[in-house]
Amino acid sequence: MNISEQEQQRIEKLEKLKKLGVNPFPTRCGTPIPVDLVRKTGETEEDVMVCGRIIARRDHGKTVFVDVRDATGEIQIYLGKKVLSEKNWEILESLDLGDIIQIKGPVFTTRMGELTLRCLELTLLTKTIRPLPVVKVDADGQCHDKVSDRELLYRHRCIDLLLNPASKKRFFDRSRIISALRSYLDSNGYLEVDTPVLQPVYGGAAADPFVTQYTSMDERYYLRIAKELYLKRVLTGGIDRVYEVGKDFRNEGVDRTHSPEFTQLEMYEAWTDYNGMMKRFEEMAVISAEAIGIGTLFEYMGKVLDISAPFERISFVDALNKESGEDLFSWDDIALVELASRLEIAPGVKDRLTLIDKLFDHFVVANIEQPTFVIDYPEELSPLTKVKDGCEGITERFEVFIMGLELANAFSEQNDPLFQRRVFEKQAVSSTHRDGEVDEDFLFALESGMPPAGGMGIGIDRLVMILTNAGSIRDTILFPHLRKLSE
Repeated sequence: MNISEQEQQRIEKLEKLKKLGVNPFPTRCGTPIPVDLVRKTGETEEDVMVCGRIIARRDHGKTVFVDVRDATGEIQIYLGKKVLSEKNWEILESLDLGDIIQIKGPVFTTRMGELTLRCLELTLLTKTIRPLPVVKVDADGQCHDKVSDRELLYRHRCIDLLLNPASKKRFFDRSRIISALRSYLDSNGYLEVDTPVLQPVYGGAAADPFVTQYTSMDERYYLRIAKELYLKRVLTGGIDRVYEVGKDFRNEGVDRTHSPEFTQLEMYEAWTDYNGMMKRFEEMAVISAEAIGIGTLFEYMGKVLDISAPFERISFVDALNKESGEDLFSWDDIALVELASRLEIAPGVKDRLTLIDKLFDHFVVANIEQPTFVIDYPEELSPLTKVKDGCEGITERFEVFIMGLELANAFSEQNDPLFQRRVFEKQAVSSTHRDGEVDEDFLFALESGMPPAGGMGIGIDRLVMILTNAGSIRDTILFPHLRKLSE
């Protein structure tokens, strides 16, 4: 461990405190009053107790002012040598920015009009070894010495939360959004359940899984890529509305909008279809925005968005034909590969379905700004979905896009067990992980009779991105996956 000069100085202060009989990391402290409550209450001759981190210090001989911050706000502390005990003054001399202290005393207003706590009793709660970056905001509101290294802030989220109020607020907002979604579903008769993260047969989406070994059973298991196949079993069991909020895992690339570990809400409702899911999403988007106080009109990346219902609806096939100027579904595979090559997208990809999907992203999705339902996907892109009545080759599926981001995927759920088995068997043959195996337990449930239903998966991290004006999915995940630092 390499120790900087500042860290060494702090360690020396820590040892000095110990020699004074001070425990730099005491086991207990008093029950503090939140700073925001102290500020609301105002001046008082009665002693109040505050705990917080020192974020600024101003020495004036026998008088010291420090600013202390807790989770609710900041307050100025006045410390005078005539008022403090000799031991407390010695403790004060060994304090640094970042240290966590407990202060007790009355509250008054200075001649400068600053509400201030007069410290009569000082207790050190945590002596910090590592200096924190000092970010200052001047009288004009200009921020100086701001930490701009996003990699550092992602890797050490504690520093990000301490220095950046906007980042801290985003994670409070994330929690409020999830709570609002849960409240909406609970109040509409949905039951929240837990399904396995470790699965013997993975499914519910097209993605590469993370593979692990269950040692005691000597069996291979997978981290789930979706919750779908388990939640549908619950639906078959007679619970008509069911959902789960939790982590899914996909062993794929990382970029601005993708994380290998992400939070997804999946929900299934009997006696409805993808039209019902569209209405649900419109309602859930509004209550999520309201939960963080932004309403239905808000700004994302400089663009004003309107999430009030109804969202625009566009057909997958019609939109692709219109924006590309071609009927790409009539093209053969070679022509699609050549087009993708000219456009410099999907390099090396020769799979027809993947090419069409990537071309759709290029021609259509990249130009979507306002909330939009892309509906009625071709059957070849949605093999597990109900075919739309009277529309051969078209399925009842939609995806939600905002500012080029996919936020949700939904279906009129397939409940024909024989059809489902044929699709599973075809997928199992082409999969590098399934070894021809299909999920017989899920098929058992379908063969027992699953009612007509609509289902939807919502990417929580991306929804938070849109609603909190975040430029990267990493900004919405407390501890995003990062590459190891090179030695």
